[in-house]
Amino acid sequence: MLQTHIWQEASVEANGSVTVSAKIELPKKSLRLWYSIPVEFSTLLTDSCDPFLVAMMLPAMRHSAPLIVHGKVSPSLLQNLVEFQAAWACWRPNEYYPIEISAEVEEEIPIIASEVAVAAFSGGVDSCFTAFRHRENRCGRQARNLQAGLMVHGFDIPLEESLVFDRAAEKSRLILDSLGMKLIPIATNYRQVLPSINWLDAYGPAIASSLMLLSRSYNVGLIGSAFSYHNLLLPRGSNPVTDPFLSSKAFQIIHDGAGFDRLGKIKEIGHWQEATQHLRVCWQGAQKDRNCGRCEKCIRTILGFRALGLSKPACFDQDVTDEQIIGIKGLTAIQLYEMELILQAVKGSVTDSWVNALEKCITRNRRQMVREQNWTTLKQSLPPTLLKQWRSLQLRLSSQSRYKD
Repeated sequence: MLQTHIWQEASVEANGSVTVSAKIELPKKSLRLWYSIPVEFSTLLTDSCDPFLVAMMLPAMRHSAPLIVHGKVSPSLLQNLVEFQAAWACWRPNEYYPIEISAEVEEEIPIIASEVAVAAFSGGVDSCFTAFRHRENRCGRQARNLQAGLMVHGFDIPLEESLVFDRAAEKSRLILDSLGMKLIPIATNYRQVLPSINWLDAYGPAIASSLMLLSRSYNVGLIGSAFSYHNLLLPRGSNPVTDPFLSSKAFQIIHDGAGFDRLGKIKEIGHWQEATQHLRVCWQGAQKDRNCGRCEKCIRTILGFRALGLSKPACFDQDVTDEQIIGIKGLTAIQLYEMELILQAVKGSVTDSWVNALEKCITRNRRQMVREQNWTTLKQSLPPTLLKQWRSLQLRLSSQSRYKD
């Protein structure tokens, strides 16, 4: 019978870091998943297998085989993971399948008497917003006792780029220092050893597992929302539906800030000097510790500040030109929605040339999206020979009208 096994290994201290790991036996391969943290933070680490179980949920569900944890797991987490699986099996029925989970020892992690929270922190708009609103008492009854930010090496910055991560972490440290928070850096080989898993599905559990490693000293983990309830995207790795099901009685995962769109978040942090100086939003640039200023996300962030009457953040070396705005192509539905929010915020009140450039950008991308939707529909209805002819015609028309949008 095919099974998945998680074998927790003894922690190892070397070169100023402590590494916790587990041997994973999937039906078709074996791997070793590890997390490494500076030795000064080693007392924060839990001895529970909860983090490894959360990390391996989606990979295990892909194999549709019972999962056995050779170690200690929280019963409350096992209960929540039933509903987590139900959601993902509904969203992607051909990719993920509900599985049985058992553990050698079912035991709750000791509950910390008073609340102490840690937030996932990348240095971007979403994580800065989460840190700011909780530390500056800007969220009323939702306020959490947020004390630290966890920055993970191995997610958006590859493990081999250690100096790049160090520079990015220093920027995050300066941001959090200004709020009286500490930065906890951690490294993991999650993406290296599980390259076949869809990262857009897995990043939520991957972040949650990293936060749960600290459950000896923290009992709340905050994950800043990437999308608002206005444009909620499902399925997505981190979302307000399934993130809470990655919790146990002793450690609560909270999806934070979905009531705000990106403009609303920028408005909140727009006058925070340390954030605007060290904000890191770019993931497409050659240097992952800084913003390229040319990709769609960089341009969209700069325009968000413009739309709110704020000056260009110091974290961008150069401002955006009208030509760069017009030249943006291939926007997703979510990106197009964010651009439209910016346009709605300024249309009728701002007459600068960039507003017209943004309108042209949106119009072009809307047309392209309609063409792509038509293409998808046709692929499902036309015979192959006619599909080829239709596609050839569309390419010729697109080439002829390239400069007319």
